[in-house]
Amino acid sequence: MTNKKIPGPGEGKRGEQGYFGYLLRQATTAYRARMEKALAKLKITPPQFSVLTMIAAYEGVSNADLARLSLLTPQTVSVIVNNLEKSGAITRRAHAVHGRIQQLQITTLGQETLAQCNSYVKEVEQELSMSLTEEEARIVKRWLVSIAVNAES
Repeated sequence: MTNKKIPGPGEGKRGEQGYFGYLLRQATTAYRARMEKALAKLKITPPQFSVLTMIAAYEGVSNADLARLSLLTPQTVSVIVNNLEKSGAITRRAHAVHGRIQQLQITTLGQETLAQCNSYVKEVEQELSMSLTEEEARIVKRWLVSIAVNAES
């Protein structure tokens, strides 16, 4: 057994010597913790925020599409959608052609909630990017997008 000190974030394999995948996961965990703390003020979880964001962006989206867009399981999306509907943040309507498909729409209350969430999330995003120039932030975003796009190829 060794008595080596466990490195903190940014040290050893948890720093620039680490694998991209590990560093992405470490960053995701830190980001999620910040998001949970920021959104807790509104009693909204990061998955609820994601779902509300996608419904607002893609009005009429179905639960199945919403699961893909928000990177959540269909079961999780179903629970979130039910809770958001009960709270009055969204409504459902039957698809005009495929009656079994429910299309989701954000309500005025949902838009107000999302606007409040966005103000907190904007603060978190600004904290994350404060050490980057605008160009560097664009490069990082482009790189992250390319990882997702190339994974689907």
